[in-house]
Amino acid sequence: MRTTFQYGYGPLLWFGGNGLALWLIGSQGHSALWLLPLGLAVILLSFLAEARLPFHTDWNRDHHDRGSDRWHALINEALNSAGIVLLPLLAGALTLWPVWPTHWLLWTQWLLALVVADAGITLMHWLSHRRPLLWRLHAVHHSAPRLYGFNGLMKHPLHQGVEALGGLLPLLLIGLPAQVGALLAFSIALQLLLQHSNVDMKMGPLRHLFAWAPVHRLHHLRYGRAGDVNFALFFPLWDRLLSTAMWLPDYRLRADDVGIGAQPDYPRDYRAQLSAPWRALPEQPGLAQPSVELATSLQRHHPQLRQRQVGADAQ
Repeated sequence: MRTTFQYGYGPLLWFGGNGLALWLIGSQGHSALWLLPLGLAVILLSFLAEARLPFHTDWNRDHHDRGSDRWHALINEALNSAGIVLLPLLAGALTLWPVWPTHWLLWTQWLLALVVADAGITLMHWLSHRRPLLWRLHAVHHSAPRLYGFNGLMKHPLHQGVEALGGLLPLLLIGLPAQVGALLAFSIALQLLLQHSNVDMKMGPLRHLFAWAPVHRLHHLRYGRAGDVNFALFFPLWDRLLSTAMWLPDYRLRADDVGIGAQPDYPRDYRAQLSAPWRALPEQPGLAQPSVELATSLQRHHPQLRQRQVGADAQ
């Protein structure tokens, strides 16, 4: 039963959640507002799964971050919801080349939107680890001392806007329909839950296709630039093209392997996190500071991470 749950959780949430969304909006013709209660149901299921089979029990414990995480979720989801409401106006106003294939089946339009948005979001994410100003905004997300569902929504609102611009602007310029845009927004929220989930899920060959938690957790390694891997939101294909794909099958992340090693005192308060990018905090390791030494166990099993880290620090 445990093994079935481990392998079945990701596909159930991904295909079940997106399938229901497509059915509600496409087959049933309901308003995009129906995606809001469906999203709440998916969040509840995610939290129940984390309580039932956690990857780390310690990550289910409050790390003096629960209050700020709730504020991040509330504010960022409110912005997302406002975006869904405004999407029909934005789609009409920003369309420059109306070439979107509206004659396609809805699910194929949705899949095309995923691929295009994922390319833009992944590239913006990659740049956020290489440009000091973008990193300062993005560091709010990486400062999380644990990984669980809400971490996907733990973002500085300005950085969320930057990523949304990278992913959605190309789609709006070519005439993305509001209906497809709403489905895309739902899929992004669902994927963020899966990426940062504290469920002890297994992926098997699906790791080549989806960037769920077993893949994405490596991106949150706290040891300098060792976490400059696995940037993709949806599909690991982009990391293979960027030469940033990483898979460590024989290493199980410890509870204290995540965060920003060079900034252990990063603020936990929501308002302090909003102002943190403008304060005199250390820059990204490798840009202005030496990297934090890799954990001995991680370095012993995977010396190539040490090589990646040293190479980045030398740049």
